[in-house]
Amino acid sequence: MFTEDQTGSLRSSYWGKATHFFETVGGHITLFFNVFATVLRHPPRWELVREQLYEVGVMSLGVVAITGFTTGFVLAVQSFYQLGDKGMGSMTGLLVSKSMIAELGPILTAFMVTGRVGSAMCAEIGSMKVTEQLDALRSMSVQPTAYLIAPRIIACMFMVPLLSLFTILMGILGGFFIASFFQGMSLATFLEPMRTHITLLDCYSSVIKAAVFGTIIAVVCCYKGLQASGGAAGVGKATTQSVVTSYILILVFDFLLTLGLNR
Repeated sequence: MFTEDQTGSLRSSYWGKATHFFETVGGHITLFFNVFATVLRHPPRWELVREQLYEVGVMSLGVVAITGFTTGFVLAVQSFYQLGDKGMGSMTGLLVSKSMIAELGPILTAFMVTGRVGSAMCAEIGSMKVTEQLDALRSMSVQPTAYLIAPRIIACMFMVPLLSLFTILMGILGGFFIASFFQGMSLATFLEPMRTHITLLDCYSSVIKAAVFGTIIAVVCCYKGLQASGGAAGVGKATTQSVVTSYILILVFDFLLTLGLNR
């Protein structure tokens, strides 16, 4: 049994954690709407947005291409072993394409962008925070929200869907490569089931998911960077938290979007 002091300490601990949780959620939402209002009032300079578009999109092509291609390998091999002996080998193309379009393309792209771009965002902004560079910007009448945060959110919102489409394309290409190698399947046979069973809803859902995931990545990583404190150790801790939080939110929102979009 707990004593009264221990019970009070536990209640204070739980209350403190709950308060911190809601403060963090409110901070993320507030940051997003502040950026949205800032973009409407004073859009960031094109040079800043272009730089982030290049960093998020072009510099991530290699890692998402490898991720999509190898994922297509795995899906095609699984299809070959699971469906081939049941006379359903011709459905390999459908399984690969449906899996990549509906789920794996947006999620894998978001994970790769989080690890490559999101962590860098958090570390960069966190370093500026602990070295008081953000205060220096404010002293020069430059708002960090417009100068640093808005271009990154805009870039992630637009580039993650494009990267997701590229990942899907590479996954389907990888799947066809394995299907043609193991099964001798022609391109027409591989693509034929897709014409019947892949709908525009699948494509729209994929793009919407990727756009939401990109927004989550940028907001979470920028917010964690703005909250960093305690020198280099604090920046490292904030970067780790930003990546883990982004992964969790991506999976949670993937579930919610799948329910909502399919209804």
